[in-house]
Amino acid sequence: MIRHRPAGSGHPYAVDSEQRFPVDPVAGRPLVLGVRADAAVSEVRLEWQRDGVAQPSRELSPQPTTVRGRIIDGGHLASAQARLARAAGGWSTELDGLVAGEQVRYRFVSDNGGTRWFETEVAGWREGAPGLVEAGTSRIVPGSVSRLVVGERTLRIRFALPLAPGERVVGFGERYDALDQRGTELDSVVFEQYKDQGRERRTYLPMPFAHVIGGSGWGFHVRTSRRVWFDVGASTPELLWAEAETGADGALELALYDGTPREVLRAFLAEAGSAEELPDWGFRLWASGNEWNTQAEVMRQLDLHRAYEIPVGSLVIEAWSDESTFTTWRDAIAQPVDGGTPRRLGDFVFPAEGAWPDPKGMVDELHSRGIRVHLWQIPLIKMRPHPTGQAAEDAAAAIRDGVLIREETPDGGLRPYRNRGWWFPLGLMPDLTDDRAARWWTEKRRYLVDEVGIDGFKTDGGEHAWGRDLVYLDGRRGDEMNNLYPVHYAKAYGDLLRRSGKAPVTFSRAGFTGSQAHGAFWAGDENSTWEAFRWSLLAGLNAAASGIVYWGWDLAGFSGDVPTPELYLRSAAAAAFVPIMQYHSEFNHHRTPSRDRTPWNIQERTGDDRVIPVFREFARLRERLVPYLAEEARRAVEAGEPLMRPVFFDAPDAPEAFAHPFQWMLGDELLVAPVVEEGASVVTAWLPPGTWVDAFTGDRTEGGVVRREVPIDEIAVWIRADAAGRLGPLFRA
Repeated sequence: MIRHRPAGSGHPYAVDSEQRFPVDPVAGRPLVLGVRADAAVSEVRLEWQRDGVAQPSRELSPQPTTVRGRIIDGGHLASAQARLARAAGGWSTELDGLVAGEQVRYRFVSDNGGTRWFETEVAGWREGAPGLVEAGTSRIVPGSVSRLVVGERTLRIRFALPLAPGERVVGFGERYDALDQRGTELDSVVFEQYKDQGRERRTYLPMPFAHVIGGSGWGFHVRTSRRVWFDVGASTPELLWAEAETGADGALELALYDGTPREVLRAFLAEAGSAEELPDWGFRLWASGNEWNTQAEVMRQLDLHRAYEIPVGSLVIEAWSDESTFTTWRDAIAQPVDGGTPRRLGDFVFPAEGAWPDPKGMVDELHSRGIRVHLWQIPLIKMRPHPTGQAAEDAAAAIRDGVLIREETPDGGLRPYRNRGWWFPLGLMPDLTDDRAARWWTEKRRYLVDEVGIDGFKTDGGEHAWGRDLVYLDGRRGDEMNNLYPVHYAKAYGDLLRRSGKAPVTFSRAGFTGSQAHGAFWAGDENSTWEAFRWSLLAGLNAAASGIVYWGWDLAGFSGDVPTPELYLRSAAAAAFVPIMQYHSEFNHHRTPSRDRTPWNIQERTGDDRVIPVFREFARLRERLVPYLAEEARRAVEAGEPLMRPVFFDAPDAPEAFAHPFQWMLGDELLVAPVVEEGASVVTAWLPPGTWVDAFTGDRTEGGVVRREVPIDEIAVWIRADAAGRLGPLFRA
């Protein structure tokens, strides 16, 4: 067997063994043609033609096997990788000297079979792009515009914007590596980067929008949901190059905004959508752990919060479901029903000896303690192992009722899309961009809200739509819709909560332009390291600059061995001053010692008896700050600006705003500067002009560069002088 898929798996950052790269050949660039072959194949040959003229055949060379963008190496979710690898091997060859407009026809043959013929046309770059439209003050550099065409169809448009000396470029959605992106290259594609986001420079939540700070003040938005590549002064220091995919009409719009960062963001949000005010209780501590997977364990952990007098406002239960239907509590007993029929709580029997003997009773008890409850979700129907029972009914109904994303087959037909990512591989994916399909999917979960009393959903895993060959229910394809999927995913669950009379509280990691209007976000999966701590804060500041109001991260990281007491407490201090304060821990197969990120487990694991009392004081301080946060969130939503915001929003002309990237304004009255280096006990910060009051000591100081000793039970926070009388007592209660 040999296999060739021209577009591969659709992985945006890696080339699969079996694909063509680039998928659209470009004149002047090498064209790599690859196959995967089973162990019986000992040689592979390429037969090919140029404009109908046969060319000398080529022998392919063996290459490392890649599956969906990864070399099989035993890494994350290695068992899934191994299943996909089977016994296949990679082979490839490279063609050079291709000319724009020529037709390339090819197939692969081996000593154990062959493929059909494939055809493609070579694209080339041409000057000018009549489909490119500027909205706002014209800034495109004359002579920089070109388009990549195949025949008369435009595939991409490329143009340059000027960058003046001293200008900084901030935004592009959630970016982990830097606040100022000048000198870097990046793109806008939703991607599940499991850990190391700052090093790999990939993100769950991109946007083709940015501020340009330090000159006249402006910003831009490439108005597309398709992929855009940016060279932000990396190749040519005075130019920002953008290259965007286009649709069949070859059209592309570039919006340009003039003004201060606040004015630029408001103009962008007028297009993208603004945040909706969420309930005040969302500002209290959120707690979760992937090993809190029974009712007994959930109640044990919440009892410990109460015993240690650590206030908690939200509980996220991740491992609650059977992880096949994602609608049924694990161990619950029920007769399978037609998969298109929503369930009711009365359909289920909850065994006393099961994992969840009384979910409603548990939720009622937590509500009586003032704790809101959120359940984890994934937008897939699990298909491995082969589904049985209710999961099989759900899959059959989803296909029958036509609510799934589809993919194009080699013969031009359509079949249900099967997830190409590593997580829940081959799962079916509901088209949550379609109102009918979204309601079909979410109504199956309505009993959880109406009868069990669930308050919100952790809308995880919105990154599973890979490939331009996907076809959505309205006929649009993956290149246009995949980035928008997580926006609609959060919206669908928010709409479910609204239908039940509740606030649309969703907690997502993936998103795109438009996500601003749908719930809260966290920064995704990361290790418990100082480097990851810094990456997460940068992610929050860039997300804020892009219009995300409700944001947080897994304080001190969720993966690997537990953080040191120093990292845990410095991170907890910082988390007390971002919009969502929450901790979480990865599943560790219940091995001992525990890797929970609860303060009592960190204290027990490390032997540092400061952990619980210091964490308690930060959590209590957070409780006292809730009215301030709620008031400032209301104002931020109304004003179209972030709640947590980089200091350049308040002082765009001050270079010092970028000299201290790990500080931010929280609302209008607080400036926060956490300790982000191991072993550090002093913070150097820059305060905008005016009089400020140290939140903990009450000392007054004028704006400028300041240094402050920061003991482990404090964080450097300054209050604007005119608000110190109101807010100062909160820090010294």
